[in-house]
Amino acid sequence: MTSHAVDFRSYAGASTEHVSTGVRGLDAMLGGQGYFKGTTALVSGKAGTGKSTLGAAFAAAACARNERCLYFAFEESAAQLARNMRSVRIELGAWIKTGTLTLRANRATHLGLEEHLVEMIQAIDTLKPACVVIDPISNFMSVGDPPEIKSLLLRVIDYLKSREITLVLTALTGDPHSSEETESKVTSLVDTWLALDLARVGHAYRREIHIVKSRGMKHSQQTSELVMSSRGLSLRELRSRRNV
Repeated sequence: MTSHAVDFRSYAGASTEHVSTGVRGLDAMLGGQGYFKGTTALVSGKAGTGKSTLGAAFAAAACARNERCLYFAFEESAAQLARNMRSVRIELGAWIKTGTLTLRANRATHLGLEEHLVEMIQAIDTLKPACVVIDPISNFMSVGDPPEIKSLLLRVIDYLKSREITLVLTALTGDPHSSEETESKVTSLVDTWLALDLARVGHAYRREIHIVKSRGMKHSQQTSELVMSSRGLSLRELRSRRNV
């Protein structure tokens, strides 16, 4: 791969400023204010747990602050993503029209890892976003092996950190019995790790979220329910499993 390495000494510094996750309850779990600016967050979980939705909520919140956001979508087209997010009251289409949100949608197999790296860096240099979303990184498994993917993501993360750009990654977990490891083995690279899961409750399922880690801040150790409805996203405290 072409070198895009960034020396730690080139980092602008460790910001104490926060940026919202786009979900008030999740901000509360992260010390009340969300992610540290310029850090990297990973949202991992099984299919249908809400990974892309949390990525979209973060992007919409950035746009609402009048911050430019760049969203790389590797699973849905721009039109599909905008339509689907509208069902949970996240209006990406409006931000795309204003130019505040740029959504680049492609299949991961459209390019090799080297070409993906070059395309992402070029887009970041051109648009100069404050926030970036890559959704999902697990799709890179179709074009590279875990060490190569980890190398790609490390270089992207370093590049964004050197510019104090906040990054949210989503990843589909490969093991259906665990939401605490991703196929690309990048959990050690991120500052904040949110794990999503589906819990069977009677004849239905509920989405659950917990914070595995969040470097440098006091955060909740509790598992909460992630509620997605036409009124938007919210979190609520879980009742005891013995009572449901």
